[in-house]
Amino acid sequence: MMVRSARAGDVAAMAAIWNPIIRDTAITFTTEEKTAAGLEAMIAAPEGRWLVAEEDGVVLGFAGYGAFRGGPGYAHAREHTILLGEGARGRGVGRALMRALEAEARDAGIHVLVAGISAENPGAVAFHAALGFAEVGRMPEVGQKFDRWMALVLMQKIL
Repeated sequence: MMVRSARAGDVAAMAAIWNPIIRDTAITFTTEEKTAAGLEAMIAAPEGRWLVAEEDGVVLGFAGYGAFRGGPGYAHAREHTILLGEGARGRGVGRALMRALEAEARDAGIHVLVAGISAENPGAVAFHAALGFAEVGRMPEVGQKFDRWMALVLMQKIL
């Protein structure tokens, strides 16, 4: 397995991982599926960085970061996303992606990575805690999906 920069040719594989999670789970609060054009723009955004884990030409998962909040006071903080395909879970792919993403963030002068995690995804909370992220807040009922209110867990890691 190798971790490399995401490129336009990866967007179909990224959408194939992300869109079922959007449709079928409460891992993300969004209900709008990702499009090729939207993912290409995300990869190209100057405030972000996106990586994929690939094995034998197959994208296993991806991770990246983008703006945390607007304004110059937040210039050194980024919110990240990490998503893995079903066959990639439990194989160290997530850890490899996060190690590489943290290194990229440090090199870019990023001081803090933030994770906004659905409280209905305790595995992601545990994963981030194992990587040194600290829970810094819980926001009850800020998300809504599947006709119910859901909580958001905020975690951060100072790099």
